[in-house]
Amino acid sequence: MPRRSLFRAATLAAACGLLLSPLAALAQAFPSKPVKLVIAFPAGGPTDITMRQLADNASKILGQPVIIDNKPGAGGTLPAQALQTAQPDGYTVAQIPLGVFRLGYTTKINWDPLKDISYVLNVTGYAFGIVVPADSPFKTWADFVAYAKANPGRLTYGSTGNLTSPHLTTEIIAQKAGIQLQHVPYKGSADLMLAVVSGQLMAAADSTGFAPQVEAGKLRVLNTWGEKRLAKFPDAPTLKELGYDVVQNSPFGIGAPKGTPPEVVKKLHDAFKQAMEEPSYVASLGRYDMLPNYMSSAAYTKFAQDTVVREKAVIEKLGLAKEK
Repeated sequence: MPRRSLFRAATLAAACGLLLSPLAALAQAFPSKPVKLVIAFPAGGPTDITMRQLADNASKILGQPVIIDNKPGAGGTLPAQALQTAQPDGYTVAQIPLGVFRLGYTTKINWDPLKDISYVLNVTGYAFGIVVPADSPFKTWADFVAYAKANPGRLTYGSTGNLTSPHLTTEIIAQKAGIQLQHVPYKGSADLMLAVVSGQLMAAADSTGFAPQVEAGKLRVLNTWGEKRLAKFPDAPTLKELGYDVVQNSPFGIGAPKGTPPEVVKKLHDAFKQAMEEPSYVASLGRYDMLPNYMSSAAYTKFAQDTVVREKAVIEKLGLAKEK
C-alpha cells in the first residue's frame, strides 16, 4: 500500500477511535474519584451500619472512597429516585429496598423501576419480627391478637415507613388474623425503637435492629418472619408456626443509573461482591441476624422483574393501589 494511503488509513482509524473513546475511557479509568452510595435509612440503624462496613470494604478494592449518603423517608424509595437525576457514570449508586418495586402501584411516578435502574447486585436481606415493651400485657402473640380483636383499631404499632416490608407484612398478618391495627410510620429503626421502648407505641414491626433492646430486657419478641426461628431469639415462634403462610426477608441490593456503561457496572459488581465476602461484612450482618444473599447483575435484574409482578398482587390484596 502506498505511503499516502497508509497515512490516510491510520488517520481514519485514529479519528474513529476518538469518536468511540468516551465510554471506553470512562470504563477504563473508573473509578478516579469517590463513589457515593445512597441508602434508604438513617444513620445508626442496621442498614446504615452494615452498608457502611460494605462500603469500607469496597473502598479498599476500588482504590477510592465509597461514601454513604443517608436519604431516609418515602418508604425507602428516595435512593432509587435519586438515581433518576444522577449521571450514569458509576459515581452514584443506591440501595434498592423492596419498596421500590411497589412504587409504581402506589404512587404516580414518571420513571420505571425496571427500565430506569441498572441492577448491580443483591447483597443481603433482613430478619424481621414484632416486638412489644417488656412490661406489655402481651406475653404471647395470642395475647396480642385477643386484644386487637376486642379493641379494633386501637392497638398501635410502628414500622420504618409507609409501604415498607414491615408495614405491608404486618397488614397481611393482621388480615389473616382478622384484626385491625393502627399503623404509625417512622423514618428509621432508631426513632421507632425509642418510641416503642418509651411506651409511645404498643408494638413495633422491624428488622432485628431491636436485638439490643431485647437483650437489655426492654422489649419482648412475639414472633419472627423467617423460615426458621432465629438463634438469637429461640423462644419466638415464626409466622408459619403461628399458622400464617408468610415468610419475609426483604432482599435488597445496589443499583446504578440507567445507561451506566456495562464495564462500569461490572467493576462495581466485582468490587461489591468481593466486599461482601470479607469476614468483617459477614460479622456486621450477623449482629442483626442478617446473611449475605448474593445475586449477580443478571439474577438481580430477573429478581426485580419477578418481584414487581408479585408485589402488585400484595398491593391489590391490601387495597393500597393508587387510583387510576
